[in-house]
Amino acid sequence: MPTERDLLRDRLDRATAHLDPPIAVIDLSAFDANAATLARQAGKPLRVASKSVRSRALLSRALATPGWQTVMAYTVAEAIWLVRTGVTRDVLVAYPSADRQALAELAADGDLAAAVTITVDSVEQLDAVDAAAPPARRPEIRVCLELDASWRPLGGRLHLGVRRSPVHTPAAAGTLAALITARPGFRLVGLMAYEAQIAGLGDMPPGQALRGTAIRAVQRRSYRELVRRRAAAVAAVRDHADLEFVNGGGTGSVAATGADSSVTEVAAGSGLFGPTLFDAYRAWRPAPAAFFALPVVRRPAPRVATVLGGGWIASGPAEASRLPTPWLPAGLRLTGTEGAGEVQTPLTGAAADSLRVGDRVWFRHAKAGELSEHVRELHLVDGDRIVDTVPTYRGEDQAFL
Repeated sequence: MPTERDLLRDRLDRATAHLDPPIAVIDLSAFDANAATLARQAGKPLRVASKSVRSRALLSRALATPGWQTVMAYTVAEAIWLVRTGVTRDVLVAYPSADRQALAELAADGDLAAAVTITVDSVEQLDAVDAAAPPARRPEIRVCLELDASWRPLGGRLHLGVRRSPVHTPAAAGTLAALITARPGFRLVGLMAYEAQIAGLGDMPPGQALRGTAIRAVQRRSYRELVRRRAAAVAAVRDHADLEFVNGGGTGSVAATGADSSVTEVAAGSGLFGPTLFDAYRAWRPAPAAFFALPVVRRPAPRVATVLGGGWIASGPAEASRLPTPWLPAGLRLTGTEGAGEVQTPLTGAAADSLRVGDRVWFRHAKAGELSEHVRELHLVDGDRIVDTVPTYRGEDQAFL
């Protein structure tokens, strides 16, 4: 009796039989189902994280789903491009910028300045904008203040979360808000806080039950602390500016973040593709929607098949969780001595004996949008047919980081 993964492999093989790998595909039924589920879970407007997609066509497809309304970009240059190419008229750049050319371009165009919001967490970042374009010679620049969402128990002796903004307390948020609103040429319109220790950390790591229990306990306590602190920070900032939005979350915390009354919109993106890092989440696991295929080119020994390429490693700590996973056929694994190689990757397991030179192995990437940096196009599969082929950022000769 064929399994679901057997049927998926058969569909993908038939859909792409005329193509030579390496190739990457998006299973549209899974992508669309993930988009709809995320919207239901959030219960508030969703801002699609472009870094997790990196294809204009798929960003637009997500935005066409009810509940998805705006874009979260990762550089000013990318935001400008997305506005000028018609993807969105509302884009938040979620990371501070020191790109003088892009900031000057933003400040030179009133339409762009009205559509793009930049993120800051210090006065120095305001200085960078003024150096690129003096306030008297530009329209107002829309600004979002970033609140650090990490959890710092034991009087701050522990830091659980990522190292982002230095603005951690409501008082610090209010102080920076006052400085922003006092500066000519800026308009404070938003606040964001990314709870990475909740949204970006799987709470059910495979084979690590005790660690999973500890992670869930930390996340519950961190969430309760953040809800109180974020509400106080929003109130402190509203003393100085009428905020248009308060952004929070990520795929791993969409429902929890959406339940926070101080949040007006939720960010998500990785859940559209369903990479392997999200297999470690208990509350909801997105359906795998993004795959890449590599060709078998060697059979060096029994129970070993070698594919061409494979070293599509995800960012983050250098550990096994960042390696791509051979997914189809089931029963293959990377070797401990070679892992995912630069130009070849040996795979072991009983399934290797069924593979011949020219067959393809389908992989899942550990993260989402980084897959798009390895290919120029994504083939969109509906059932067992390719219904469209769309360019990635790379395929449009765009490289923003």
